Amino acid sequence: MVWCEPMSEFKFACPVCGQHITADSSNSGGQINCPTCFQKIIVPQAPANPDSKLILSAAQVGKPRPVAANGEEFAAEHIDHRKSVVATIALVVVVCAAGGATFAFRDKIFKSNQASSNGPGKKAVAAAPPKVYPIPTNVNWTMDLSEATIPDATAVGSIHASGFFCERATLQGGSLTLRQGRSGPADLGITVQLFAKQGEELSGKSVEIKPDRVPPVPKIILRWKDEQQKAVTKNFTNSYTLKVAFGDAANGRIPGKIYVSLPDERKSFIAGTFNAEIRKPPPPKPKQPVTQQQAPRPPG
Repeated sequence: MVWCEPMSEFKFACPVCGQHITADSSNSGGQINCPTCFQKIIVPQAPANPDSKLILSAAQVGKPRPVAANGEEFAAEHIDHRKSVVATIALVVVVCAAGGATFAFRDKIFKSNQASSNGPGKKAVAAAPPKVYPIPTNVNWTMDLSEATIPDATAVGSIHASGFFCERATLQGGSLTLRQGRSGPADLGITVQLFAKQGEELSGKSVEIKPDRVPPVPKIILRWKDEQQKAVTKNFTNSYTLKVAFGDAANGRIPGKIYVSLPDERKSFIAGTFNAEIRKPPPPKPKQPVTQQQAPRPPG
């Protein structure tokens, strides 16, 4: 029988924090404080084989040291390995269960997402119906510019036989737009395309057009919505009455007064004041390069 002298130094792991500690074999069975977590632990017995690469696990004072079925102490590396294997198996089981649940309830999940984006949530915030204003009685439709009166109040009128009230006015380039409805297509509106490139050019100027004025004259665009709430426009390039006077532009706005009567069958008209927001005209569209066609070759 050969006696194997235990190795003089060996390593073991703290059972609380896992810190690797080097100890002399003479300290086996003694108590020390872990240099990392400061817990009291019992130094395990040194391995009999000096070539052993296993790191033993110490025991915490007052708690039993883990032992194998044959009574030998577990190595810390063996314990960590088993823990990692168990954790991996548990993770795989959870992922598979989640995937199976998603597949089983996929119809309900996707339907609920579609309902939240296209269902009752959006119907609840449907656009409010357009406001209805009465047709004014203090101004009338007339083609005689001398009889046109402009009240000192926000522009009102009648467009396509519906009462109009100017809720917003803009001047972009030379296009003056009075509209009812602040966003989206106008519920009712009119645009007068004056001969100017910048809105500021109209500051302090006035324009008068009689029905017999020979073109070119400003084009007028009438806007309203049909019974299906679809936008409708009609253009007028002559035979109308127009009077518009602009004040001085300041701080991105320009005030003014307007009277316009149109020769449509509904006798549309607008009269009153406005305070238009001056907008920069859109940039000109780039010109497409002109390509020269090659002349056909004479027959050889």
